[in-house]
Amino acid sequence: MRVLITGSSGQIGTNLALRLLAEGHRVFGVDRRVNAWTDAFPTLLQDLAAPQREFSGGIGGAPYPACDLVVHLAANAKVHELVEQPHRALENINLSFNVLEYCRINGLPLIFSSSREVYGDIHRYITTEETSADFSYTESPYSASKIAGEALIYAYARCYGLRYLVFRFSNVYGRYDNDIERMERVIPLFIRRIGRGEPVTVYGREKILDFTYVDDCVDGIMRGMSRLLAGEVHDQTINLACGEGNSLVHLAELIGAALDRVPEIIIEPAKRVGEVSHYVADISLARDLLGFAPQVDLAEGIRRAVAWGRGGEAR
Repeated sequence: MRVLITGSSGQIGTNLALRLLAEGHRVFGVDRRVNAWTDAFPTLLQDLAAPQREFSGGIGGAPYPACDLVVHLAANAKVHELVEQPHRALENINLSFNVLEYCRINGLPLIFSSSREVYGDIHRYITTEETSADFSYTESPYSASKIAGEALIYAYARCYGLRYLVFRFSNVYGRYDNDIERMERVIPLFIRRIGRGEPVTVYGREKILDFTYVDDCVDGIMRGMSRLLAGEVHDQTINLACGEGNSLVHLAELIGAALDRVPEIIIEPAKRVGEVSHYVADISLARDLLGFAPQVDLAEGIRRAVAWGRGGEAR
């Protein structure tokens, strides 16, 4: 299998690429920044958000090698930052358009990384089954950019026969996610601060989220890739998460236990503009279509994340 990964220098992209290489597949990465963790696969440095007109040999005429499938992970992904800088949401839409044009012209199937953010603030809903998302409750420019990406994909499927899988991820964490100077994420941030004996701030005592260990996320993507290429599953939108909810207070306590520290937790009123306060994924469709079964609960995932940060990954 020959796979093109956009956003290949990010956490999911790096883990996915290394898993593909380990299983004997070929990987080509595209990202606008150098991979900080590995040089194990070729990566073209390119800003995919720039307007493009040429797609036959690669986006913008760049020299892409032949591939069988595109995994589109590239995005500006921090919700609160896109509230403050909404032009970055437009960049996400431009990214998706350019990748879709590349897939259309070259006849390639696509896997798209969407987000649980498309559901909005889930307290309005009874279920998180994939067809229950009501886009009139869009919470932020980031969620709007993911909704727009999904809408473009559905249009390309109907107009041009694009074969796709859309995966809605939820708070993926673990190996290769500690570059918080570039993009602040809650788990590596809490690990760093609690490890230093510094307080952590939780916005909303009752905030519940679904945290997904990166190996489970990659396993779901791999299952989707093989079934998409085999023609067994296509044109589906699927929640890919752990399927369990945990509060941020409990998360901080688990990190403290893994670090053998008692965390100082500051509770602030919920919520910051644009952020979701409650989400637990319905993953029944992933189980049914892909045989997906998460293996790592939050306590074990935190133990592994802390061990990786210390330089010796736990298994």
